[in-house]
Amino acid sequence: MCVFGQNWNPSETVRLTARILAKQKTHLERTESEKLLSIKEFESHLDKLDSEKKELIQNDISALHHFYSKHIEYPDNAALVVLFGQVNCNGFTIEDEELSHLGSAIFPDVALMNHSCCPNVIVTYKGTVAEVRAVQEIEAGDEIFTSYIDLLYPTEDRNDRLRDSYFFTCDCRECFTKEKDKDKLEIRKLNEPLSAEAVRDMIRYARNVIEEFRRAKHYKSPGELLEVCELSLDKMGSVFADSNVYMLHMMYQAMGVCLYMQDWEGALRYGQKIIKPYSKHYPSYSLNVASMWLKLGRLYMGLENRPAGVKALKKAIAIMEIAHGKDHPYVIEIKKELEAH
Repeated sequence: MCVFGQNWNPSETVRLTARILAKQKTHLERTESEKLLSIKEFESHLDKLDSEKKELIQNDISALHHFYSKHIEYPDNAALVVLFGQVNCNGFTIEDEELSHLGSAIFPDVALMNHSCCPNVIVTYKGTVAEVRAVQEIEAGDEIFTSYIDLLYPTEDRNDRLRDSYFFTCDCRECFTKEKDKDKLEIRKLNEPLSAEAVRDMIRYARNVIEEFRRAKHYKSPGELLEVCELSLDKMGSVFADSNVYMLHMMYQAMGVCLYMQDWEGALRYGQKIIKPYSKHYPSYSLNVASMWLKLGRLYMGLENRPAGVKALKKAIAIMEIAHGKDHPYVIEIKKELEAH
């Protein structure tokens, strides 16, 4: 059963699936983005879904019927289950220059790329077009790899996410060597060394609080969310260094809450702590690093610290010119911001 709340709306996945069904009705031939692979040829991984994921798909099907039954003709339930499985595994999240969520889309040809935690390309968007841009030297015959997930986290966490969402374990060089894990899980230097058990307990706490915070966003006030961030940072800080990725995760959440509350100084303080370890933990030309420099630049400018603002915006532009291209509207707009100040 699916309970519809008073303010209930269709999820991003439901809206995207509705658009696909509508387009398939009017476009009987392959679309421009299906030259190499059609949506119907996507993997659905239905055989790997647990009961919870199957129930979520049925909830999405109920929502599809609830909101779109007057506008779209549906295939039978079995075909819809397959389609939702395909969308869940192959959809792309569209974000703006600060990585704020704009929507979801399907790009079949782009979905052909495999994942690596040390990708040699990045996918960015210009309107409704997906662009694939190299961020490393690529020789003729080399396979092109993108990343399906946020690469901030250590190997175990990344592969947990990949197994949960995409049903595979990554065997890239980064996952094989785990060479960045020690820095990503850096422990605070104390007079008395911490036991391995104490570190494991704090990692377990960090993972739990991250999940609890994700759920709390739906029902807690901004002030309450900020308190969760501050309390968890205080507790984790007794074991983890500030550059530890679990600390960075909660700092980023706190920064987002401060921005929402228009606490510009608070947001800036968190951003200043985040940017240096971000630049170390993420791959070169990471959009996460670019967006953090961009947020910092705009905060500095708004707080009338022009020298720091100019420096931060230029760092954002340097990354975005590679990731988005020099002619991308985002890059052009940020350059205009610099000129205006």
